[in-house]
Amino acid sequence: MIRATTPAEERLIGLVADAVRGPARQGLFALWLVVRCAEALLPPHPVTGRNHRRRLQALEARLASLALAGPLRRALAAARQHLEPATPAAAAMVLSQLVAPAREVLGTEAGDAIAVAARAARLHL
Repeated sequence: MIRATTPAEERLIGLVADAVRGPARQGLFALWLVVRCAEALLPPHPVTGRNHRRRLQALEARLASLALAGPLRRALAAARQHLEPATPAAAAMVLSQLVAPAREVLGTEAGDAIAVAARAARLHL
């Protein structure tokens, strides 16, 4: 059976649900979008290159409409660029680089969720 969400995604979805409306909630949502794109590249069932390109285009459009804190906006823009190669190594790198900005801007719980995703991604390398 294929899981629809990963443990990191589930934690982020829970944080989004608990957050009040505003920049923090939008930041958590944006972080979840990037994590979803990154984790989709990991085995055992990675997305195709064509689907990944579509996801990145949709991600870029969605991130542009969100009100995000400066450090998080820069980190997510860099993450989107680093996901271009569509490799598991790129996904692992992106996830590990998002831990600090997530922790700084959105709190320790968000940072911990990304750290879990980064550790899981490194296991797939």
